[in-house]
Amino acid sequence: MSIRFGPAGLGPTKTAIETLEKYHELGFKACEIAFTYSNYIKPEATKKIKEKAEQLDIELSIHGSYFINLNAQEKEKLEASKKRIIDACKIGELLGVKCLVFHPGFFGKLVRKEAYGNIKKAILEIQQTLRKNRWKIQIAPETMGKINVFGSVEEISQLVKETGCSFCIDLAHILARDKKVDYKKVVRLFPQKDWHVHFSGIVYGEKGEKHHRKTEKEEWKNLLKNLPKDKNIRIINESPAMVEDSLDGLMLYKK
Repeated sequence: MSIRFGPAGLGPTKTAIETLEKYHELGFKACEIAFTYSNYIKPEATKKIKEKAEQLDIELSIHGSYFINLNAQEKEKLEASKKRIIDACKIGELLGVKCLVFHPGFFGKLVRKEAYGNIKKAILEIQQTLRKNRWKIQIAPETMGKINVFGSVEEISQLVKETGCSFCIDLAHILARDKKVDYKKVVRLFPQKDWHVHFSGIVYGEKGEKHHRKTEKEEWKNLLKNLPKDKNIRIINESPAMVEDSLDGLMLYKK
């Protein structure tokens, strides 16, 4: 098993190289770039960032826009969601990014089966565009933390099986949604060799996720004890103290 640790943020383009060097000094081998509000890295800035990340052996991923709903009923909204994913993938490809993580969508007034069919169709269409452009970047729908949105472990696993897309296992979200993490079930549903994982402390209630919080060392210990030993895993920490928390995880792993 190999685990790469890293935070969910690269920060501004102008300091990206320094940030990657700092992450390297701390021992991080992963970093997720937040395109959650905009694809803020411009094409002309990608080459230097890609080269620096490769030189330092830091695997990059991207978190896509928050404004995505592949189950949108209005054609305009659906097309805009697909475009947001494709536009982020275009920059991601230039950055040498492994995967683009995104929140798949909401149920709205549709039943789960219909929502699943719509989201699956949209993913297949996006993948067609990626193939047409010969991009290597993969799209990775994320397991979601609120019970009224699409993205249970079963739903994401089924999408992967039926579309060949990648995935993001957000263990904090699974905890918030299911009130526990059944690691055996997660391993069964995601037999793939490579895992992209999000992990942090989380505050949740009856309806699921409320917000992320600092990751306690005991939570890290429990995670490291339960992760499968035969996989390559990237763990991205999304807590408000993501650099500090990623370092805690890395230090415990090294012990």
